[in-house]
Parts: sequence; structure tokens; C-alpha cells
Amino acid sequence: MERTIRKIEPSKARTLKRERVAAYARVSLDKDTMLHSLSAQVSYYSEYIQRNPLWIYAGVYADSACTGTRADRPELQRLLADCRAGKVDRVITKSVSRFARNTITLLEITRELKALGIDVFFEKENLHSTSGEGELILTLLASFAQEESRSVSENCKWRIRNMFKAGIPTSVRINGYHMDHGKITIIPDEAETVRFIFALRRLGYGRTAICKELNERGIPAKNGGEWTVTCIGTLLQNEKYVGDLLLQKYFRVDHLEKRDKRNKGEYPKYLIKNNHEAIIPRETFEAVQADIRRRAAALPEGHGHHAFYPFTSKLVCARCGKHYRRRYNNGIAAWQCNTFMTFGKDKCPARQIREAILEDACARAMSMSTFDPAMFENQIDHITVCDNRKLIFSFHDGKTQEEWWQEPSRRDSWTPDMRAEAAEKKRRKSHE
Repeated sequence: MERTIRKIEPSKARTLKRERVAAYARVSLDKDTMLHSLSAQVSYYSEYIQRNPLWIYAGVYADSACTGTRADRPELQRLLADCRAGKVDRVITKSVSRFARNTITLLEITRELKALGIDVFFEKENLHSTSGEGELILTLLASFAQEESRSVSENCKWRIRNMFKAGIPTSVRINGYHMDHGKITIIPDEAETVRFIFALRRLGYGRTAICKELNERGIPAKNGGEWTVTCIGTLLQNEKYVGDLLLQKYFRVDHLEKRDKRNKGEYPKYLIKNNHEAIIPRETFEAVQADIRRRAAALPEGHGHHAFYPFTSKLVCARCGKHYRRRYNNGIAAWQCNTFMTFGKDKCPARQIREAILEDACARAMSMSTFDPAMFENQIDHITVCDNRKLIFSFHDGKTQEEWWQEPSRRDSWTPDMRAEAAEKKRRKSHE
């Protein structure tokens, strides 16, 4: 039988699927010229995408005043979320440096989008991320962009350090002062608040009590919000209030993370005495510093606001959602809701829990005889502190477990010093 081939015509005309196309734009500074450039990019891409009949406009995602070395940019994250949700088929951007100046970040994003079937087109380089040579070329270009960012960062740091050597501050943003063209001047209303804070401290108020007093009086903090313990602690130790200026308290760790670190001797500091008008007399300021040192010396070794403990950032208040903080009552370590400590019982009446009780509850939740900090860190994500002395342990693997705790009896809660003091009071009373 003779072999034959017959062509079967398609019953429907083949149609091209229209792609949903989005664009990404970014500028690194929040200046008028930069914002104008960003606006121009948004207009250009909106018109460019909508002009193509094969594309469906999926929007322009634009970040302003965001560095390209980090991935936590709001609009970039919104774009990625929409890509994961299947709302975008293609992304257009001006160049590699506009998309990311961090090699790892760029490759992670383009690889994820490639796995989702989404192509990223870089106009300046005329490069598609899904092309055969795309990743190799992107790696090289991103490395150049990252090195350019490092060079710019080093130049900025060199300029700032030379300003510090000359006694020129880069910025001053604290309660009571305003800086304009390098000159620091007093803001009268805020200066009165600063004097009030120092006066309260001289009367024996602690940071928490000062916070509560200011917030109850409706006195706003510098940013217009409520006062915090950390803000009060920093304010009370700021040398600017006596007219001095200490420069380079912090330094930038690297150009990728953009994270500042407290200068503990890594770089020189520059102290300028009598640089500007003082708000607080030097004698008052020194008296407050002496009191702060005295109180700190009375605390157990290693205790402090910035110290890290196994339960730091692990305890969450079920009432207000804030974390618990470590405190000492009569020499006994305990944990208390941050809202309670900052604003008082009226804002959050959560109970405090002794550290020893927490450790016992953790040991029971992890089926261990004693509390092990390393095992706790590896297994427990967080603990929700509820009413009725209930603790909900949330494990890293998604499992949850409930435990209950009890207040110690008053007799067990007394320290030897407390017993001695009570005995002395009883003895004095009997001789009266």
C-alpha cells in the first residue's frame, strides 16, 4: 500500500497570547531632581507598555530614596508579590544598576522570576534574564554595579570623616535643637521639655516613670509620637545639652547592609567643647551622669538595656502584642510587658513572670529536666504570654504547646537581705 501524507488545516486561527508587562524604576535620593527623574521614568514606561498591542499594562513599580544594594524596597517587594501571584508575565527595567547593586540580590530575584516563567528585560544592556547567556552576563554586570556602589560609599565616608576632623557635624536631630547650615540653635518649646526631663531625674524619677509622666501630660516626643524608655535614656546621656559635640559616635559597617554600628574604639571620636548654646547646666548634667552610673553599678553584672538573654524578643504579650523586657525586683530577675513598663498598668495590666519560672515552664514544654538555652533557641520561635498564667509555646516546626505557671509563695520569694531587713524592722518595733 502506497504511503500518503495529508495536511489537516487548523480549525481555529492561531492567536498570540498577550503578555502582562510591568516596569520597575528606582532613584536613590529623595531630591527634587531625582523625583522628577522618577516621574519621567514612570510616564515613559506607562506609555511604552500601553503602546504595544501584544502587551497588557500591569503597572509601574517605582521606589524613591531606596538604595539598590538591599532587597527590602517596598515597591520591589510589591512587584515580586504580584509576580508570585501570577499577575505579571514580563518585567522591564532601565538597567542592572537600577534593578539591584548587589550581585546576590540580583541573581536571587532573577532566578526566582525565571523559575516562575517571568523574563526581566534590562533596556540599557539589551539583555533578557531568561536568555542562555543572561545569568553569566548579569553576574558580571551586577559585580561592576556593586563595586561602583562600594566606591561611592567609601568616598562618602571619607568626606564625612574629614568633616568630623574639622568639627563639622553632618546632622543634629534631637529634642531641643535644630541645625541649619552647620549652626546648632535651640528650639524653645522642646528645650523646656528637656529641662523638665532632667528635673524629674534629679527628683529621683527613673526612665519608665519619666516616660509615663510625659505621655500622661500629652507632651509629644521629637517625632510627634509617645516617649519610650530608650529615648529617655539616650536623651539623659547626650552631651549636646551642655553645649558639647561628640562626633563619630557611630560608623557605617558596609555599603551593602547600610547598617550603622556604635563606635566602641574602632574609629577616633572628636569632642568639641562649648560648640553651641547649652540647655542644661554642666553641674546638673554631671550629677545626672553620676546617678546613672550609680544605678548601673547596683545592677547585677552584665545587666543592661542592650544585653541579650535567651528570652529576649521571644516573649509576646497576648494583650498588646509587645515584647517582654527583663527587669530586677529586689535582686530577682523577672520579665514584664514593655507596654506595662513604659506606660503603666492602665495601658496593659499584664503580669510579670520570674525568669526561674519561665525556665521551668520551657523545660516542661521541651520535655527536658532542666532549661537549656541552646535547645530553647533551636526549638522555640516565640512564647505568647496569656491571661490566667497561660503560656503558649510556638515551635519552629509549627507545633504549639500550652503550659501554666504559678506565682511563688511570699515566703519563697524573700531573699536573705529581705529577711534580714524584716527581722530588723520587727526588732526595732518591739523596742519602741
